[in-house]
Formats: sequence, structure tokens, C-alpha cells
Amino acid sequence: MMNAAKAGASSWKSDMTLALLAMLVALAVNATTGFRELSNAGGDNDSLLRLVEVRDMLAGQGWFDLHQYRMGPEGGFVMHWSRLIDAPLAAIILVASALTGSMAMAEAIAQVLWPALLFFLAVFFLARAARSFAGAGAVLPAIVIGAAALHFIGIFLPGALDHHNVQLTLTMASLSLLLEAPTHRWAALFSGLCAALTLAVGMETAPYVATIGACIALLFVADPGGEHPIARDFGLGFAGVSAFVFVTTIPPSAWGQAQCDAFSAVQFVVAAIAGLGLAAVTSLRASNGTAGRRLISLGLLALVLGAVVVALFPQCLAAPYANLDPRLKELWLDHIDEAQSLFHIAVSDPASVAARYVTPLVAIALMALRLRGPWRRQDSLVGALLAAAFIVSAWQVRGSTFSIAFAVIPLSAWIATWRERASISPSRSVSLRMAVVWLVSVNAVWAGAAAATSSAFEADKVSAEAKDADPACTRKASFATLAGLPDTTVLAISNLGSPILAYSGHRVFAGPYHRNIAGDLLALDAFLGSADQAKAIVAQHHVGLVALCRGSAETKVLAAKAPQGFLAQLMQGGVPDWLEPVAETRGNPVELYRVR
Repeated sequence: MMNAAKAGASSWKSDMTLALLAMLVALAVNATTGFRELSNAGGDNDSLLRLVEVRDMLAGQGWFDLHQYRMGPEGGFVMHWSRLIDAPLAAIILVASALTGSMAMAEAIAQVLWPALLFFLAVFFLARAARSFAGAGAVLPAIVIGAAALHFIGIFLPGALDHHNVQLTLTMASLSLLLEAPTHRWAALFSGLCAALTLAVGMETAPYVATIGACIALLFVADPGGEHPIARDFGLGFAGVSAFVFVTTIPPSAWGQAQCDAFSAVQFVVAAIAGLGLAAVTSLRASNGTAGRRLISLGLLALVLGAVVVALFPQCLAAPYANLDPRLKELWLDHIDEAQSLFHIAVSDPASVAARYVTPLVAIALMALRLRGPWRRQDSLVGALLAAAFIVSAWQVRGSTFSIAFAVIPLSAWIATWRERASISPSRSVSLRMAVVWLVSVNAVWAGAAAATSSAFEADKVSAEAKDADPACTRKASFATLAGLPDTTVLAISNLGSPILAYSGHRVFAGPYHRNIAGDLLALDAFLGSADQAKAIVAQHHVGLVALCRGSAETKVLAAKAPQGFLAQLMQGGVPDWLEPVAETRGNPVELYRVR
């Protein structure tokens, strides 16, 4: 018993060391570019607005006040993001500013340190999951292909303050801890904690949390003796942390309000019923005496959950963007790459399919082959989450972030098998096959092939552009002149909204956020209407500047939608008499026009 405990502690230390080395390598790679993401967000509007949100909180905006006052119509709008991300970022900035004496330096440190820490944790839990799934031989492959996969999907790069990296890390932690739960009693409780936190951070992970919960319930039905304490502790951890998040992040005045896109009474009630119900079913003899009783009891729990949602929160059964204005769906949502389906991507950008879907498909095939042998609880957990993530990715490409990460676990087991074969019976044939297995399993290989294919088709287009050009207006330097002008309201397209807030003190109408319907429609009315209509909106809302980014895809879409509209005419040089160009921005990525 003592030797097993020592071996477990030793494996944790070795896995942590390898994950730390992977993080340092990733940091070194990013350092060679000068952490360029800090000066060029590359269109990552969410990370920029998250930084603005943290700044606002540090400047005195209330913990429960999630308004973004500088975006939207007068008074702003309420964001749906969680303070659970703002808090650690603010803590890092406060400590770093105290040590350096510079708020700008502190923000840069937070933008580098936060994603790096999350990368370390994600790789660590990925290694632990691979060890539980396929033994110690799978750890090194998991570190190598896992670190490469997580690095190239981009959500752990410097400047990535968006919540998706937190969600992936917490979901991977929940899976890893569940895989270890049979040998570590405390693991199930912490797995439930991680599942509740990832749901509290954002609703995107609801399918994975639901999958984990369903797996735990079915495993308990099949093996009540071994799974009883695991299911009970998971349920208690899930319900307990959900209650804690509800009390600490939602003001008492809003406890009765239902928000389908953020943690609120809906998610708390469902989590409490599901978690406590699971703990009760697994603990009461009357409900778990036989397999039939267990199945019936869990089925009744599912019916109660469904009835509660239908009776109390029917609005949350609609599609996520069901209430979005048709114009915003046509001119905004339908042009967001990560919101497109697999079919759309296959038609519009077939090369990227390789980067997003090949390794998950290979991993699914490997899991299917395991059906020929004895099926294990590890196979159920990993296979179910991988399948769920792939289904989500087929619906919206953003789900591939999770499917690529989950795919690392069976792929690392596959590599470990061939490494063992090569050590037992070394030969040129076995070594060659092992090399192929490595190459197939590294998602970066497929991503690189996809990028090379795309570059080959766009070679002429790329060579025609200057290397230092910023056609999409994503670099901080492109907003320098704007930042130096007196603060006012700027009329700009939605993709310029977050950069303007992050790089200056101005406010804007539009931003790519589904709750900012009024502000986005106001900008559309101005840009798609005539110059006189735009003038009326500018006068009514005290707009001082108009910003134009000619190279933005959004600008081109809007200009094509209304060729005679204000934006299209401005692109063609038709400046109305109520505007005057800001001379120093002529020819720059962001051109400015001052309202007379």
C-alpha cells in the first residue's frame, strides 16, 4: 500500500515536470516572436474585451456589475461573461503592478502568464488522463502531441484572455480526475468541482458536462459497488460548487432571473437537482438495490430535470441565437468562421478540414477498434467525450478545440503500443510504421499541410501585399492616432469595437456580441443607410469620429450589401460634407473622419 502511494506521488511529480517543460518550450517559442500577439490580437476580440472588463473592475466597477458601458447605445449593455475569469486576471495585474510599478507592464505579464499557466495545467491533466487510459508508456506521447495540439489551436497563446482555454482546462481536469477516481477517493469530488466551474464560466461546455454526468450514471448502473462512491462524490461536488458560484457571482436581486446564455437560476437549479439527485440515488438502498432500480431511479431523475426545465425555463430550450435579429444573423453570425458547420467548412475551405477533423476522426476509429476487446470504464469516459466533442464540432467548428484535445488520449495510447513493439522486436519495418503513427497523430502536421495548401492557392495574393500591412486592422499600432484624439463615440464596424475599447478611451456602438443587439443594429443602420440617414444617427448619438477599415472582410460584406449606402460611398471616396478626413490617417489601415 505504501509503495503504491509512493509510486502515485512519483508519477504526479514526473508528469508535472514534463508538463512544466512543455510550457517552457511553448513560452520560448512565443518569445522568439517577441510575443507578437500582445501587439497584434489577430482578430481575437474576446480577449481584448476581457482585458477591458478587467480594467473596468480594477477601476472600481462593481463585482456584480457586468455592464460594458463603452459599447452599445448610451448606457451600454450587460455582458454574459463570468467574473470567475476576471478575478485571477485582476489579481495577477495587481501583484505585477506592485512589483513593477507599471500598469502597462503588469497587463503584459498577465497576458503572457495566464495562458501559460493554463497551458501547463491542460498538458498536465492530459498526461494524467493518458496515463490512466493506457499506462505510463502513453505519457510522453501525450505530452508531445498534446502540447503541440494545444499550442497550435491558438487558445493558449500570449494574450489569450478569453474563457475557452479555461473551459478546456477544467473539462480535461474533470475527465482526468474521473479516470483516476477508482484509486484516489478525493478525485471524484474535485472532478465534480471542475465540471461545475467549467459550466459556470460559459454555457459552451454544457454538452461535455452533460456527457460526463450521463457516463457516471450509466457506470453506476453497470457497477454499483465500484462506482457508488465516485458518483456520490461527483454529484456532491457538482451541486456544492454550483451553489457557491451562484451565491458569489450573482447579486441577490437577480437570483430569480433566468439567463440561458450565462450561469443563473437556470443552471443552478439544474445543477443542484442533478448533483444532489445523483448523490441520493447512489446512496439510498431503495433506489440502488438492483440494476433495474438503479436504471429506473436515474430515469426518474432525468424526467424531473426535464420537467423542471420545460415548466420553469422553456425559453432555454430554443436555439442559442433564436432571438437574434435576422439582419445580424445574415451580416454577422453567418460570417463567423468558428460558428460554421463541418459541411460549410468543407465547401468553403476544404483545406482547413484536415487541421480540424483528421486527428479526432483517427482517434474515433481507434476507439471503435477497442470494441473488439473488453470494454473498460476508461474507454466509456474517453470515448463518450470524444464523440460528443466531434458532434459539437460538426455543428460548429469551434467544438474542434475540444475534440482535438480529447483525441490526444487514444492517439497517445496508439503511439505507446508501437513504441512497445519497436522495443520488443526492433526492425526497420516496425520503426517506419511507428514513425508514420507519430506523424498521423500530430495535429500540427495536418494543420501545417492545410496552411501550406491554402498558401499555395493564395500565393499571388500574399505576395502582392506588403509584409508590414495590416489590412484587417488587428494591430495595436493601427489605432495609435485614434488613441491620441479626445475621447468620443466612434462609429465603426463590429470587429473594430473591441480593439477601439482596448487601445483607446473612446466608446463604440457595435461589437461582435449577441447581447449588443441595439448597438449593432444602430451601426448597421448608419452604414447601410444613406449619408443623410447616417448623419441623423451621428447627430442623435453625439458621434465624434467615423472609423473605416477598408481591408476588413466585414466592411466588404456591408459595402456589397448596400452599394449605395454610406459605408460603400465612403470606401469609394464619397465623403459627405458633414465629415472631414483626419489627414494623418489617410492611407492607414484605420482611416478616421471627424464629424464637423
